[in-house]
Amino acid sequence: MASAAEQLASNMSLGAFSKATELKKRIWFTLGALLVYRVGTYIPVPGVDAAVMGEMLNQHGGGILGMFDMFSGGALGRMTVFALAIMPYISASIIIQLMTAAVPALETHKKEGESGRKKLNQYTRYLTVLIAMFQSYGIAIGLEGMRGSFGAAVIDPGAFFRISCVVSLVGGTMFLMWLGEQITARGIGNGTSLIIFSGIVANVPHALASLLELGRTGALSPVFIVLFLVISVAVVAFVVFIERAQRRIVVQYPKRQVGQRMFGGDSTHMPLKLNTSGVIPPIFASSILLIPATISGFSGAGDFGILSMIGNALAHGQPLYMLTYAAMIVFFSYFYTAVVFNPQETAENLKKYGGFIPGIRPGNATADYFDLVLTRLTTIGALYLCVVCLLPEVLISNYGVPFYFGGTSLMIIVSVTMDTITQVQSHLLAHQYEGLIKKGRVKGRGR
Repeated sequence: MASAAEQLASNMSLGAFSKATELKKRIWFTLGALLVYRVGTYIPVPGVDAAVMGEMLNQHGGGILGMFDMFSGGALGRMTVFALAIMPYISASIIIQLMTAAVPALETHKKEGESGRKKLNQYTRYLTVLIAMFQSYGIAIGLEGMRGSFGAAVIDPGAFFRISCVVSLVGGTMFLMWLGEQITARGIGNGTSLIIFSGIVANVPHALASLLELGRTGALSPVFIVLFLVISVAVVAFVVFIERAQRRIVVQYPKRQVGQRMFGGDSTHMPLKLNTSGVIPPIFASSILLIPATISGFSGAGDFGILSMIGNALAHGQPLYMLTYAAMIVFFSYFYTAVVFNPQETAENLKKYGGFIPGIRPGNATADYFDLVLTRLTTIGALYLCVVCLLPEVLISNYGVPFYFGGTSLMIIVSVTMDTITQVQSHLLAHQYEGLIKKGRVKGRGR
């Protein structure tokens, strides 16, 4: 433990960081890209009175509008070109991954390696455009019917406004999709997750001020606010603990003789995370729930009984919403775990290189063992996600706490922060290895 701590301290030292020029370039690129994103959240959609939209958000911020605004980093409340945020791309990714497991042709692309991955990414982009067009058209129609104390939300409704609104919102989503891919390739961390993360973090101070304002006006008692903040800190600590929890499976490699030398005989371990799927299930579940809510909330749900019923049933705090949210979290926990970890393939790779689990026969028996362990871990991880995400939802719906203190937002903040720090450490470690290799070469030439 002491050596690991010393290694971590050396990796994060300022001296090592100042010499890692490639890492600094990646960090500056990431910060610059996120700055561009934040600037875009203030570019308004033409023809919309943002004051009316802000008034509607204040009145109905406890429902689907609040969730939309949270994932868009406040862009929806200002009705800007990034109002849809990155959510259509996430929804398209979910659908493509689901279809990959069901459609043989897509599954073949997945097994083709890099070329297949590029084809699947292209399909995801096309589907993103379709979903964004559908959602943006629904928003355009909903905006035309909005009325506030300042007047109508749309200055000049009609076909021209609908077209310009759709083009602006779809263009904003596609730009964010491209920006996220650039951050992933040329920056630090996952670009899509960082975009959502930056939007949430940017509005946390405002959410904290709103929470304190509720206490000042007497809407919430000071004791409740202090207790809620303590619970939030405890939830963050709990998330960090679970996200770092692992089940380590011992893997043994037999000894083998090559010529006069003996190789192998080593014992190592294969770490399986308790929550293999990470923050993906809550994000996926939230994005799926946004699709029917978009139809019922923005497309004139008051004129259609069934759409109005769907919108009311899926409102925050309602039993159907809670059950659907929990069921989707559990489903995506198992689904995404199955996507990222294939027990049969892992067992075959172990057998190929001579590795085995003590007491377990190589091959199918090892695959069954992996499947059993992974199922148990995923069950615990899914229950953990449900508790962390649903408990704050109850507080939000019953006490009017801002969405930015919800379970999903806290998980995103903690998980993305941990993932980004891990990648920074990896780059620093790789830089140190490069330095050691160069020093070794210099000493070798000196001799």
